[in-house]
Amino acid sequence: MKVPLLDLKPQYHSLKKELDEAVLRVAESQYFILGPEVENMEKEFCQYLKCKHAIGVSSGTDALLLALMAIDIKPGDEVIVPTYSFFATAGVVSRLNAVPVLADIDPLTFNISVDDIKRKITSKTKAIIPVHLYGQSAAMEKIMRIAKEKNIFVIEDAAQAIGTEYKDGKCVGTIGDIGCFSFFPSKNLGGYGDGGLVTTNNDELAYMLRIKRVHGGEQKYYHKVIGGNFRIDALQSAVLRVKLPHLDKWSEKRRANAEYYNELFKEAGLAEESGRTKFDEKNKILLPKAVYKNISGLKNYHIYNQYVIRAQNRDGLKKFLTESEIGNEIYYPVPFHLQECFANLNHKKGDFPESERASETSLAIPIYPELSKEQQVFVVQKIKEFIHSK
Repeated sequence: MKVPLLDLKPQYHSLKKELDEAVLRVAESQYFILGPEVENMEKEFCQYLKCKHAIGVSSGTDALLLALMAIDIKPGDEVIVPTYSFFATAGVVSRLNAVPVLADIDPLTFNISVDDIKRKITSKTKAIIPVHLYGQSAAMEKIMRIAKEKNIFVIEDAAQAIGTEYKDGKCVGTIGDIGCFSFFPSKNLGGYGDGGLVTTNNDELAYMLRIKRVHGGEQKYYHKVIGGNFRIDALQSAVLRVKLPHLDKWSEKRRANAEYYNELFKEAGLAEESGRTKFDEKNKILLPKAVYKNISGLKNYHIYNQYVIRAQNRDGLKKFLTESEIGNEIYYPVPFHLQECFANLNHKKGDFPESERASETSLAIPIYPELSKEQQVFVVQKIKEFIHSK
């Protein structure tokens, strides 16, 4: 049985008529950059996320870059980021000649450690970028309290967490000063190419985000500030408008798949419960935990952009699953502090132990909404086969 890490074809076929019509609508209009499709998409995201401003941009990476430009990050400013994340989180800081100050992660959630944030704040700290990794919110209440006390901006990297709710019911990306989202095709809400979104409830920041999206010009050819070409195109907007009404249903299916995996791993004798952070005889596989699951009224407590397990012989398991035609991926094999391009930060192996453990033991397995129970059973059977063969 083949089990891909992600299969987008079933989603396309279920919405084929609407998606094809949306693409043709853009072609007929010949309005490809910004325009009505983008404006309507932005309004619909404001309604969905319950925020004041939503601004379509060219990618999740550009969303982060634009956010930093909007708060006027300057060379030498420090921005605290987790060392365990997708490269863009720290890369955009360095692109502006600011300094990414790395922090370790919480071993339970994979999200940035609040205690390490506190340790890393200096007089040069301009912003914190918490990442809502794999689809679950970082500890935003504590992070916002710290930021308010120190007068520091908070830019949420919600690229993997569109629709995720924090424990207070607010959508991630609407809690900090600016939220950043990605519509890369593999995301829970993906376009037909690159695309992204920035959100804010601050009118002044929204103004800067909008003009810096188009080279810093409020009026064509007249430039108040330096910006960039960060525009989302009409085609991506039209596709996203078709998909957005289905997002909560897809997230619900991902949560159901995660719960079924949890049951299967327990039945297989590979884990006792979700949320263990240390291996032992009864926990050969460590399962992810949805830490906000039991809060009353909370629906999208986790959207499982990825379902990430941990295994002691992770590389061996990855090889075995690949040979068994089961899709899998390592997110992320090399933390920022061990990346060659960040050697100037003068970190060494051992400086961020939780991030290093995650990079050495974590493995994502298929979780997409159309995944069948039979496929999930097969995945867990194969993992059990590998564990018992050692």
